[in-house]
Amino acid sequence: MILPPQLGSRLDLLLHDARRLGFLGPGPVAGQIARALAFATVAGHAPKGPAVDLGTGGGLPGLVLAGLWPDSTWLLIDSNVRRANWLQEAVKELGISSRAEVVCERAELTGRGRRRQSAELVTARGFGPPAPTAECAAPLMRVGGRLLVSDPPEGHGPRWPSDGLAQLGLELESSAVVGTDAGPVSISLILSTSECGPKYPRRVGVPFKRPLF
Repeated sequence: MILPPQLGSRLDLLLHDARRLGFLGPGPVAGQIARALAFATVAGHAPKGPAVDLGTGGGLPGLVLAGLWPDSTWLLIDSNVRRANWLQEAVKELGISSRAEVVCERAELTGRGRRRQSAELVTARGFGPPAPTAECAAPLMRVGGRLLVSDPPEGHGPRWPSDGLAQLGLELESSAVVGTDAGPVSISLILSTSECGPKYPRRVGVPFKRPLF
């Protein structure tokens, strides 16, 4: 996956700014963009419906995927005010304000709002451990929707137990390792096979304090 040169240059400048502000890690920005594009490789095609990025932070992978797929619409969620304000400006700078909305909110609250069961695609890079990530993502997904989550390089199978995912109407479809110029990226693809039950997500903080699996 390759970004158009002009878009790539804009993203490079924005992500350097995000790193200066402490919103991204210290690695080379070009490598971080390459690793974000690995999500698109696993997805296979652009979402046909709304997409959500959990904990967008400094823009990865949400800003990169929104730029790569010009017909996609995005909800970028981050509960930190400084990061959310920066994302608002980044969206304007990229010229995607008409199709990318930034929400400064805990994902547990978003999953109980008007966007419940609306997303065709949810992405998560460094949002949290597997169980809270799944619990925050599942209520946002329509049946048939996809969740893409970055995994640590040491492995991913045990991270997504079938019984735990089934509680949320989810099922692990595949786990892939994508080669990039910045090294291999492990990503799991999880499908929504049935509606997430009304008890999820639990109240703010509980998915992290008392994980389902």
